[in-house]
Amino acid sequence: MFSTASTNFVEEVDHGGSLIPVSSLNDTIALLTVVVKRKRFWIWQRPKYLPTDFTLNDILTGDTPVKPGVIETDFIKYNGTYCDNIQGTLGTNFVQSNVSLGGKDSSKLQSSFGSLKKEEVDVQKLLRDSKDRVLDMSHGLVRQTKEKHKQAFGIVKERIVTTQPCSVIEDVQQGGQCGGGLSFCGSKSPKVSLKENATLSKDSNITMEIPIQTTIAYALIELEIQHDGRYELCLMSDTTGGFEVDGPTRRELMGVSGAPAYASEKTCLGEDLEQLSHHFQLLSSLPTPIRSSLLQRIPQVMEDRGAVNLLQNVLDRMCEEKRPPLCDLTTTESQKQNIQAVLDLVEQSGQVELAKDGQSTSVLTALHLIASAMDEMTSDCLALLAMCCSRTVVQALELLVQCMSKNKELPLNSAGLAALIEDDYEKTRSLFACFNVSLRRDGDTLRTEINQQPGNLPLVLCIVVRGLASLACCS
Repeated sequence: MFSTASTNFVEEVDHGGSLIPVSSLNDTIALLTVVVKRKRFWIWQRPKYLPTDFTLNDILTGDTPVKPGVIETDFIKYNGTYCDNIQGTLGTNFVQSNVSLGGKDSSKLQSSFGSLKKEEVDVQKLLRDSKDRVLDMSHGLVRQTKEKHKQAFGIVKERIVTTQPCSVIEDVQQGGQCGGGLSFCGSKSPKVSLKENATLSKDSNITMEIPIQTTIAYALIELEIQHDGRYELCLMSDTTGGFEVDGPTRRELMGVSGAPAYASEKTCLGEDLEQLSHHFQLLSSLPTPIRSSLLQRIPQVMEDRGAVNLLQNVLDRMCEEKRPPLCDLTTTESQKQNIQAVLDLVEQSGQVELAKDGQSTSVLTALHLIASAMDEMTSDCLALLAMCCSRTVVQALELLVQCMSKNKELPLNSAGLAALIEDDYEKTRSLFACFNVSLRRDGDTLRTEINQQPGNLPLVLCIVVRGLASLACCS
């Protein structure tokens, strides 16, 4: 709940910037707090940030603390309300019976953070104070972080804090209706007649009071650490920190489980997708009932940004042979059911594996790939994509992804593109724009153009569309 509110805040005020949303009220984040930056399962994923209980001064040698100046400024006054409404009905009629089902979910998250202020360290003074200072390489936090690969230290250089007591309010309403009539008839007249109508509902209203001086978001400056404990501050946004390693290092193209590093050129994007093709091939080879169920459930998870994050986290843990119980997940009951249904389908097909070019993948890894890409998306991107998840539209989107990755044009009369005519075309154009891709009509031709922006959004779009299209394929 708080995590969703802080994430929404960062998306609104600093989308694509340096601010990191605070994920837990239990995290104490002050200026100079040490945060561990952990690279994720797939190279193109955004890193995970783990605040620690230590500050920079706690892990320095010597008795003289670093005391950079602090600059305080008014930031903004923020109040946000986010609503989701989902409604559906299903009716079935037989010769002498009928059944109707209906469901409705609505949720509203209201974040009233009020007036916020920004606290920043004086980086120039921090740079001077850090000169000739040395980290205690025997400190438990330093030693344990260094032992694990793909981790780096950052220190909090800026934070956004509340200046007054404020609140986050979540209002969830869930309801369902079931109605039916059933008649058993003899040769002349009905002998038994049953009629039943039932309504189920579940409402919750949770208010979280947030005290003054609570950190909502923060920004880091990373440390490049040498063997002897000397360190440098990474002052440029494109410079990352880490621990000095023995011997020459080279950048690996492949990630932990075969994910390619992102490149902005279309030719490289096509090569990256080709290296992931065995994941999509495995999904398309699943039995039709499993593929159909996954294609139904995954878009339902997309309707809630928090549910996407939870699904990714559960699959992440399952890849490490750990699985948190769903009862610990804070989301609506319907989304728990959707997540559980996806996990059940993973377990049903979990023994299916595919080997290609010396690489092996499983259904768990393939779905973790899709969920991790979804987790990189904003709420707006997810909402747009969820509206484009019918079987015919997904297959048409795959044609556009192929066009984008291979630097080709696509005739409008191409087989399979009929689903993108008129209203669906505008949805698709807006969807691609969310991922820094322009979709243009030029006469009878469709063209795609990747806008050169930092990040991995074009690749993320391609992965999710290819994954959904693999589930939508006819076999």
